[in-house]
Amino acid sequence: MVHVNRFTADRALAYAVLTFVGILFIIPLLWMIFAAFDPNATLSLQWPKHLSISNFSSILTQSANQQAFLNGLILSLGQSIVVVIVAGLAAYPLSRYQLKYKRPFMYVILFSTSLPITAVMVPVYELFVFLHMQDSIFWTMMFLSASGLPYAIWIMKNFMDSVPIELEEAAWTDGASAWTSLRRVVAPLMVPGIFTVGIFTFAGSWGNFFVPFILIQSPSKLPASVSIYQFFGQYGMVEYGKLAAFSMLYTIPAVVLYIIGQRYMSAGFSFGGATKG
Repeated sequence: MVHVNRFTADRALAYAVLTFVGILFIIPLLWMIFAAFDPNATLSLQWPKHLSISNFSSILTQSANQQAFLNGLILSLGQSIVVVIVAGLAAYPLSRYQLKYKRPFMYVILFSTSLPITAVMVPVYELFVFLHMQDSIFWTMMFLSASGLPYAIWIMKNFMDSVPIELEEAAWTDGASAWTSLRRVVAPLMVPGIFTVGIFTFAGSWGNFFVPFILIQSPSKLPASVSIYQFFGQYGMVEYGKLAAFSMLYTIPAVVLYIIGQRYMSAGFSFGGATKG
């Protein structure tokens, strides 16, 4: 009886802690929703006295905001495509071939995933200035792609390890090359992994403020993650309504991409019996 009461008390404490943490996440979300539809929004969490979409209209009708969202999509989608392709090509030999220095190389990749990007930004900026690559959306996208590759390669290799090698061997027996088997056998079976890496890369790039802020100077080239700070004026003046509306619009691409890819991400692998017969 004492054991049951203790177990019940532990569960109650766990639920209480989780509820408290959940409330801490919900309150800012409710403030953002309420403030976005309030023309006179403040820091207070309150229901708008007059519901209005004027904040959204102000955001969407400004060409600077439209360009910022477009720049962010170019950076994020471009990085996602580059990372998925390069990580897939790099993960294939690491998964399929017995390389001499495979284990040390994997440790280097694992170490690179934990390296904070702020630790390398000063030499990266100096290199960009020396090569005249600063203030460029393309080269910023390339640097973001390079910084996102270690984690993507590690994840992609783990997914590729789950694809039975016997399927490729059957394709090789039929005369397929390694490239053909990768494209027509392995890649279709790795759709969950591809979407996982793509969505993770897109979300990281879409919310990245530090790198574009350092490497891009022209206001017309800044992504939405940087231009959101336009609502913080001088002397502590903040346009809370427009800031909340901008934030809601800012979350849409990542949410839509996650909804589209959710069925693939949760599909998992079901290769049981694929090589029998």
